[in-house]
Amino acid sequence: MRSPDSTLAISAVVAAACLTACSSGTSPTAPIETVTATVQATPTASSSPEETDQPAQEESPSEAAAEKKELPDVVGMNLQEGQDTLQAAGFYVLNDKDATGQNRLQVLDRNWVVTKQSPAAGRKVSTDTLITLYAKKIGE
Repeated sequence: MRSPDSTLAISAVVAAACLTACSSGTSPTAPIETVTATVQATPTASSSPEETDQPAQEESPSEAAAEKKELPDVVGMNLQEGQDTLQAAGFYVLNDKDATGQNRLQVLDRNWVVTKQSPAAGRKVSTDTLITLYAKKIGE
């Protein structure tokens, strides 16, 4: 039988050996450098503010690109097909939620069926409108 001191000594040697084996022997990697760039928007108006009596109004890229389109009906489609249909129609701001209220994440979109969409299908909405699809697992 071993004494408590020898058991403690053996445990300390084993722990030291494990810690030594775990070290890679290389120095830590250098921190990742973050680069930030600022882009200046150029006015899109063809006339300068001096030529008109009204102040120049700059449109943001999202305002200029956003147009109103009819929202397709994706209720009854699997979630992936519904998302693909909306994106093909020009709607890219999409969100999906668990229609059962269990707040589950839709990991494999093809296993979920769309039960409701907001805003409703057939409405003319801006292409940058948030479209929320409510889905439940197929067979529920």
